[in-house]
Amino acid sequence: MFRKDSFGFVSFALIFGASAMSASAQSSLTAKATVPAPAAAAVVENDRTRDGLVGPVRRVRTEVVKLSSETGKLAEGKRTVLEIVAYDIKGTKVENQYFPIAGANLTGKEVYKYDSKGNISEMTLTNDDGSLLSKEVYKYEFDFVGNWNKMSTSVAVIEAGKMSFEPTEVTYRTIMYYLDEKMLQMAQPAAAPASSSPLTSSNNVATPAVEMKSPPVAPKPVNSATTNSSTPVQKSAAVPKAGMTSDKLNGAGSLEVGSLTPNTSSSNPVVRLDAEPPPAPRPILKPVSGGVLNGQALSLPSPSYPESAKRLRLSGLVNVEVVIDETGKVISAQATSGPAALREVAVQAALRARFSPTKLSGQPVKVAGSISYKFSLTQ
Repeated sequence: MFRKDSFGFVSFALIFGASAMSASAQSSLTAKATVPAPAAAAVVENDRTRDGLVGPVRRVRTEVVKLSSETGKLAEGKRTVLEIVAYDIKGTKVENQYFPIAGANLTGKEVYKYDSKGNISEMTLTNDDGSLLSKEVYKYEFDFVGNWNKMSTSVAVIEAGKMSFEPTEVTYRTIMYYLDEKMLQMAQPAAAPASSSPLTSSNNVATPAVEMKSPPVAPKPVNSATTNSSTPVQKSAAVPKAGMTSDKLNGAGSLEVGSLTPNTSSSNPVVRLDAEPPPAPRPILKPVSGGVLNGQALSLPSPSYPESAKRLRLSGLVNVEVVIDETGKVISAQATSGPAALREVAVQAALRARFSPTKLSGQPVKVAGSISYKFSLTQ
């Protein structure tokens, strides 16, 4: 009777202790597992997120390099700066410089396709009547955060009656980040494992080199008659019980905790920690062709007519190539035709123009086009 009562008391104490530790462990696991959730919910729409960038990006420098095959092998030419963008710590764009490349603007209607991550994967250029002009495909490489830092462009060509894609240029992005706790953890090297070999083998018995111990339980008797002293007893790493503290759980050094015993017949729970939210869609790099933009402007100030040009009886049409950012602001203007004395005032007027933001498949995009200014002595 005494042994029975004692065992019952011990069982009650173990159950009560396990329940208390289970609640404590559940609270710890919940706190761990939901760490990304507040960040995802607290993501504020700002210039940085609208540009499709992940993490605390501070500055992005974009460069383009043409590929040539003069020696029979693809070789990169000189890099040309295409864009420099900077953000403050809150993600507001504080700098945006765009450098148009001569001959880079295509003439036609551009149709885009995207991959599963939201990156543009294919661009088809057509005439106004729908006939095909050209086709390009894009491949990406990503940095440790998840932002792409290299994009390879290939154009479709026909050779021996078959279509293939020939690499034509590479776009590089040099990305600088602000330092925060998460970036500091990414920058630090991973902790070395406790043992150089996760499993050691002896007499065809696999023994884990690192054993994760569960809370103390009543020992089971071992029949020494059936145990050979020369054969080691197989040890298995137990799934962390409810009594595991958060410090011990963090010490496991793995994001997935489960049974290490192979071919187990029981179904062991798997706890996944610190799940990352899906990456945000990446922005389209190349501005979308918009053609002549005069009729699409919200505000199109008229240029001043220089007195010197009037005295010289200069008149004519000045075309200004512009690039409009995702907010509708003109960030680049360059006069391409017209009298030289009238070009500068036309450029200054184009920089003051404002347009509605343009979106493609729900993403804000840059637009490249032209604004025409007619100078007449009768005006």
